[in-house]
Amino acid sequence: MDKDDIKLSDWQRILFGNAPVEFMAEVAVRTIIIFVLLLVCVRLMGKRMSGKLTIVELAVMLTLGAIVSVPMQVPERGILLGVLTLGCAYIFQRGYNWLSVKYHLMERISQGNADIVVEDGIVQLDKLAKNRISVNQLFSNLRQEKIHNLGALERVYIEAGGSFSIYKFDESKPGLPLLPAFEKISDFENIKPGWQSCATCGYTRKKEEAECPHCHYNKWMDSVN
Repeated sequence: MDKDDIKLSDWQRILFGNAPVEFMAEVAVRTIIIFVLLLVCVRLMGKRMSGKLTIVELAVMLTLGAIVSVPMQVPERGILLGVLTLGCAYIFQRGYNWLSVKYHLMERISQGNADIVVEDGIVQLDKLAKNRISVNQLFSNLRQEKIHNLGALERVYIEAGGSFSIYKFDESKPGLPLLPAFEKISDFENIKPGWQSCATCGYTRKKEEAECPHCHYNKWMDSVN
């Protein structure tokens, strides 16, 4: 389009573009057809496509969004082009699932493995860094599960799909409180006299003046139980 054709007073172009007004009705028809085909395609891909998505499934969903936009809106492109590309996406997704079942290496390459991010009430900082998760993000997820301190946790796993699996001790131990920094701990938790927790990783011990043997930082907080 030539720059001289762009005028703020040209409401016909702003509202309808260069296509005739009748194309609006065609867009509605195209959208209905493509939407139905997209529902069928996603349904055939399996229940996982409507649940928590893996990396590959998310990539497929984003691809589907890009595929369906052109045949719905561009008058120079026919619907059969969208149908063909939807079919290709479906074949790729089902083929990948088959290869992942047959060859576990395929799944490990694309998804990765689960990692322990909390072990015996201590945050594994190296595993958090490996998975690009901050301590605050971890604590936020734990608070949503109504967990008050790290001492309650035997294991926390970050799964390949990004969700957390949490295993608690039968009996809670003293540990680092998980309340946000602006909260007053004594208003919510029972402070454990004589115990302290590393403010960085949660390592808990009886009070003494020394750096944390787990993460080598030297910032401590009163433990709670």
